[in-house]
Amino acid sequence: MEEMTYEEASRKLEEIIEKLESGTLSMSEAVKLFEEGKNLTKICYEHIEKAKGKLTEVKEVLGKLVEE
Repeated sequence: MEEMTYEEASRKLEEIIEKLESGTLSMSEAVKLFEEGKNLTKICYEHIEKAKGKLTEVKEVLGKLVEE
């Protein structure tokens, strides 16, 4: 399965939140969407952590260049 981008996961999560907030779902539909939302949140978090790691690497490289 192809990995979902941050933007895709975030957009889908927003759609799920809107549906859950509408109050028109059955309990089983709401639980299913809630579970999907948890998985999407995890995907978003993983993308954010990867980006933070890359930014830390860039900051370290730039710090070394400034010191030279």
